[in-house]
Amino acid sequence: MRRALIVTGEDSGDLHGANLIKACREVDPDLVFFGIGGSRMAAAGCRILLPSSELAVVGAVEVIAHLPSVFRAYLRVKGELHSATPPDLLILIDFPEFNLLLASLAKKAGIPVLYYVSPQVWAWRRYRVKKIAKVVDCLAVILPFEKDFYRDHGVRVEYVGNPLMDDFSREMPREDYLRSRGMDPAKPLVGLFPGSRRNELRYLLETILEAAGLISAKRPDAQFILPVAPSLAEENLLPAIRRWGIPVHLVRDNIYDVAGACDAVVCVSGTVTLQVALTATPMVIIYKLSPLTYLLGRLLVKVPFIGLANIVAGKRVARELIQQDASAENIAAEILPMLDDEDYARQLRKGLLEVREKLGEGGCSRKVAQLASEMSRDHKDSSSLLVRSP
Repeated sequence: MRRALIVTGEDSGDLHGANLIKACREVDPDLVFFGIGGSRMAAAGCRILLPSSELAVVGAVEVIAHLPSVFRAYLRVKGELHSATPPDLLILIDFPEFNLLLASLAKKAGIPVLYYVSPQVWAWRRYRVKKIAKVVDCLAVILPFEKDFYRDHGVRVEYVGNPLMDDFSREMPREDYLRSRGMDPAKPLVGLFPGSRRNELRYLLETILEAAGLISAKRPDAQFILPVAPSLAEENLLPAIRRWGIPVHLVRDNIYDVAGACDAVVCVSGTVTLQVALTATPMVIIYKLSPLTYLLGRLLVKVPFIGLANIVAGKRVARELIQQDASAENIAAEILPMLDDEDYARQLRKGLLEVREKLGEGGCSRKVAQLASEMSRDHKDSSSLLVRSP
């Protein structure tokens, strides 16, 4: 038996980690997992040391308030890496500010590092690529253009496809899904996707609900649905929903059923923009942080878009509303034409279909599972040789 320590700090990483663990059961049943993750990874068979929800924050300023949780997680992983029975492999998923620290620890401890879902150094703080080359043994990238970027900087890199393509499926037709949730298929449905991180809710949930109110005033027949991330409780959302008095259906369903049933979606930036794009549902992408964090980001970010759907497409396939532009009025002004103008909605769907084409075929999780199997076996074999050497 070999052991892999796996760490992620976000809801999307929990999804990717769970799919990787499931794929490993087929590729290499002797590789077992433990680490920091969420409910999906736990259900897939990972022994959870600490819940990733304790780490799920965004921004240099916001993370300060969560330093005790971050430091506790750091010490726990450090202890595992230096224990009497250290893991045969460290798998890091996204979450670069924390995970690159762990990669350095593992390198010093002689434990190989597989980094899955690469840090977006092509977007900002490019100098970090030098550190990645030193502390990461293999980088499994999921965006087509990333392979050439990292290879040119001396990093061992493998393009494995995109993990969302492994997970992408719709279980129910739109009409069946809406009726099963007590909604009318003949009426428009707007998806409210506020994210899974606590400070995303802090900065954007009230604005999204205010926008829903403005949309409802113009389109009284509009229905609203909000998928609750696995890392959140409904109690995190209900007080704000009650304050604004907007009827919102809270669900914990397949994200593709939810997005695919919608006529339009308001969503935060991040992996969810790719998930919505796969369903070709028109959306507006919103993004807001503390003023100081945003100012720092503006100085460092080197890409023309904030949403992954636009970055993958290489052009704007969804409108982005950032900081002060992410107002309720602007959100409503973007969503309403998606409901009222079929030609406009069709044009948006056409652009989003290009994102799915660029992401390619599935099989990503299996490819990463094969890398994990090979790297852990190589480490186990080399450790055994050292033990047997006189």
